[in-house]
Amino acid sequence: MDKTRKEYPDIAPAGPTYARAVRAGDTFYVSGCTARGTSAEGGSAMDQLKVTLGRVVRIVEAEGGTAQDIVKITTFVTKMSDWFPVDQAQIDLFNEYFDGQNPANSLVEITALALPGLDIEIEAIAVLG
Repeated sequence: MDKTRKEYPDIAPAGPTYARAVRAGDTFYVSGCTARGTSAEGGSAMDQLKVTLGRVVRIVEAEGGTAQDIVKITTFVTKMSDWFPVDQAQIDLFNEYFDGQNPANSLVEITALALPGLDIEIEAIAVLG
């Protein structure tokens, strides 16, 4: 099976030690995205969520997919109380991007992300046909 490593510097630049995404057949793996380099960096949890989900979806769309092709996300957060219990703003953002076709999601609290002011990172797996 062919594997293609992809970069999307205009959507979410990757670091020097990893690819932003890898396509293996119809399976598409997106490395963790954050709000780094945007006005949402250091902002509220919901502002960072909107930017981060937007980046993940735009990367999948760049491969010809849609948000509904995303089958699994892993959400890393630095403060669980910002995310659970789930509030209406979070539900609204997921509905905006996934239109009721939410992916499987694991929510994991961690002590820190790469830079101060980043409080959410999302990695994704999509199945593209």
